[in-house]
Amino acid sequence: MRRTSLDNVNRKPLSEAEQVFESIHYLMHLFRSGMYRVLRDGPYKLTHLEGKLLGYFSRHPGSTLGDLAEETGKDKGQLARLIRSLKEQGLLASVEDDTDRRKVKLALTPQGEKIHQMLRKEVSRLSEIAIQGLDAGQRQYLLARLNRIQSNLEESFRGDS
Repeated sequence: MRRTSLDNVNRKPLSEAEQVFESIHYLMHLFRSGMYRVLRDGPYKLTHLEGKLLGYFSRHPGSTLGDLAEETGKDKGQLARLIRSLKEQGLLASVEDDTDRRKVKLALTPQGEKIHQMLRKEVSRLSEIAIQGLDAGQRQYLLARLNRIQSNLEESFRGDS
């Protein structure tokens, strides 16, 4: 399906810069859709952010809600609801802190780790599909251009602080 480069609200053609980001947005939508399709028929109805949390706690077992909020910059209330959902699904568990019983550490359950690994495999599979037909030089060139775009945005945000 070919996307039209049109601002649907104002019915004006998008600028080249807007077309770049419309394309990036659409690519990520396709990628996420494919990634979570693997779970659609299973018992777990995970959102994108819940999948990201599984990844975080897989990489940082024993982290707390506060650690997660600090690293992601997201609202603690929103994160607490997502954590509660993952706990209810049996994918995340609370672990008591030996030194401070007020602290609630979080870690993936074996089932949570299994789901996380399944998502990682799907990310790898879809990533390879997405870059088929690009040789090593083209991949490096694309990565360099995306890094440049990221740097441009990060630099512009530093001026906003």
